[in-house]
Amino acid sequence: MLDDAERDLFDALLEEALGMLPPDLLDLLDEVPLVVDDEPEPGLLIELGMDPSAGDELCGLHTGTAHTERSYESPVEWRGNIRLFRRGILAEAGGWGDDPESTGEERVFTQIMITLLHEIGHRFGLDDDDLDRLGYA
Repeated sequence: MLDDAERDLFDALLEEALGMLPPDLLDLLDEVPLVVDDEPEPGLLIELGMDPSAGDELCGLHTGTAHTERSYESPVEWRGNIRLFRRGILAEAGGWGDDPESTGEERVFTQIMITLLHEIGHRFGLDDDDLDRLGYA
């Protein structure tokens, strides 16, 4: 479990990442809520076909309908949200510890940015293969 200091540091890095996004992408986040949790609920992991104890394996999730698949016949489904999971991002980044190549904060920042852009990409209709080619998988 994360402590308050870790959450505060993570959230400050997220704010820095958001500040680096182009204005058009920030406008998108006005349309779709960005939710940040320590980890997904076990029920969500089960729904996704994952082990319910694997709370540090999921970095992010886009819900709702991608822009490319919207229909006026089902506008309620459009909204959805973008969710980031602190524990998954930290695990993917290798944690806060230092290594000779970069600080933990740099790695976590990079993984936050990758995850954020990955989920925004899903919002625009990109699939995992597209995102992998762009370096956001």
